[in-house]
Formats: sequence, C-alpha cells, structure tokens
Amino acid sequence: MSTPRYTPLVQTLPASVPFVGPETQERARGAAFAARLGANESVFGPSPRAVAAMAEAAQDAWMYGDPEVWELRHALAAHHGFAAGNVVVGEGIDGLLGYLVRLLVAPGDAVVTSDGAYPTFNYHVAGFGGVLHKVPYRGDAEDPEALLARAREVDAKLVYFANPDNPMGSWHDAATVQAMIDALPEGTVLALDEAYADTAPAGAIPPLDMTHPRVIRFRTFSKAYGLAGLRVGYALAEAGFVTSFNKIRNHFGMGRVAQAGALAALADQDYLRATVARIAEAREAIAAVAGNNGLVPMPSATNFVTIDCGRDGDFARAVLKSLVAQGVFVRMPFTAPQDRCIRVSVGRPADIATFAAALPGALSEAGSFTRE
Repeated sequence: MSTPRYTPLVQTLPASVPFVGPETQERARGAAFAARLGANESVFGPSPRAVAAMAEAAQDAWMYGDPEVWELRHALAAHHGFAAGNVVVGEGIDGLLGYLVRLLVAPGDAVVTSDGAYPTFNYHVAGFGGVLHKVPYRGDAEDPEALLARAREVDAKLVYFANPDNPMGSWHDAATVQAMIDALPEGTVLALDEAYADTAPAGAIPPLDMTHPRVIRFRTFSKAYGLAGLRVGYALAEAGFVTSFNKIRNHFGMGRVAQAGALAALADQDYLRATVARIAEAREAIAAVAGNNGLVPMPSATNFVTIDCGRDGDFARAVLKSLVAQGVFVRMPFTAPQDRCIRVSVGRPADIATFAAALPGALSEAGSFTRE
C-alpha cells in the first residue's frame, strides 16, 4: 500500500518541535513538577474579570467565535490609539509568525535572525522553505546593527528581532530600536516581537507608528495578562499589511471563549499593573536566590530571570537536569555562549522557595560530574 505523497520540503524536515512541553516531561518522569518555572507563563493568573467573562462565554461555546474578532480588534485599537484596520488577532504570536512567514517567504528566500533567538520563528521559516541566516548575540543581547548588515548582504525578505529578548531577558532602548526601523533595507520586513512589552521599562518601547509599510509589531495575552492557555496574540501594522493577513489566516482560529477572556483582560488594566508589580518582585527574589548561590542573575525586562551559571553549557545542562529531577521545571538558552545560563520564570513565593531549596544540590551534583 502506498504512503501519502508528501512534498519534497516536508520530507527534509525533522519530526520535532521547538520546545518539549512540561507535560511531556512530567509524563516521562512519572510525576508532576512541584514548581513550573520554565515556560514564561504568569502563575499569578488572569484578571478575575477575565475568568468571569470566560465562564459566561463558555455557555455559548456551541457557537463559533466571530471570524472578524470585531470586538477585541476594536478594543485593542482604542487601547493603542489606532484604527481596527491596524490590528490582526491570531493564535498567539506563534500563530501570527507562521502567517507572516507564509505571507512573505517562498522556498529559497533569505530570512535573518539571531543565533539563539526564539526558535519557533525558525521552525516556521524552515516549514515554508526559507533560508535562515543567523548573526551572533553581542554580549548577551541581540545585535540590531549586525542583523541589518546581514539583511543587506543576503537581500532578506524578513528580519526577526525581539525587544525585550527571550531567552536572555535583555533589552535595547527605544532610540536603538527606532534607529533599526529607520535603517531597514528596502524590501525587508521587520518582525518586531514585543511579547514582553508589558513588563519592559518605559524607555524600551518606541512609539507605535502605523505608517511604515514594512514593520509589524507583535504583542500577546500569554505573558503579563496570564492567558497563555487561550493562545491570543495580536499584531500592529500598516493597514494594507494587516489586510494581507486576511488572505491566508484561519478565520475561525480564535474561539469565542478566548475572545471574551482577552477582551475582559484588556479592560482590567488595574489588574495588569498589579501583576507587573508582582513580576518585578518575583524577579528580585529569583535574583537573590542566584546571588546567594554564587551565580550571576542578568538584568531582566521580562517575566523571567536568566542566570549565568558561571561555566559552560555542559555545566548548565547538568544543573537544569538536576533541577528537573527534583521537580523544578526550568529551561535554558540553546546556543553557546548563552547556554552557560539557565532561565527561571517568575513564580509565587512558594515556587521560588522550591527553586531555592533545589538549586544548591543541583549545583553540587553538576559540579561533581562536569570538568572544570
């Protein structure tokens, strides 16, 4: 019996995903994690108003969600001071990045990113046959000048840049980001991932400008708003650019409950501000744990703290392995030299206490099996 006639491109791709989920790891270890500090979720949860709105909407879950996402798009437009035509909503930033790559990247087209930056973007580029060109981080931050230089060299269709950055938590000031936008090569689109805009310092995010035809800025309800389980992201761009998404997006991708929850969360800015304050307190607590163990916590503009373990990637991987074995779910950067670090998402005091109790043993165990 014959097999499906897969495309030549699909036959070249690995059967893997960018991240191994905590649920997969829990099944493998046969136990739940005591502290879930690896996925950059908000353990503080969504606004109670969002929870109530979702409960009410659940009664009507027999209906499809509005394919135009009309109410949420108009609410986002009012929130940011632009027209609804400048907003596209999708299944998290991950889903929107997939649509963006589908819009722009044909097999063989050049795409530029940083080596070690968010891997799901690379996953989409590979899936549509694009050719990735990577530049190294400069220090522990993405390098805007190097990204633009490589884009000019290869005539890139698309450049990915995150500010603040995942996995390092670093950030550039607004003037630097604006200079990158102003110097964008002709014909190149800038995908500006601002997933952590809500937790960033005020001076890190340049003013929104919906007139540039080749800049698209991504935001999400998965981080500070505490709605990662709903998969609601949105992008802000020039109206013609947004219109192009309607040619290829999944018009029924946003369910009714998700739309209702995001709409109510957006309306509760007091809760968002309170959550951002709790995130800042938790970052300080994680940094203190790192310092107490002789490690260096990196400055963070996100809802996680990247911790320099002081040695190489093998040592950091051993630390992570021991933490996971002790029931603490954390992650780490994939690429050297950033892989000398582990990355710890913010948590409640009890979560951070669990991490603090496990870290000394993890460092000791890693040191006993790793060469200096």
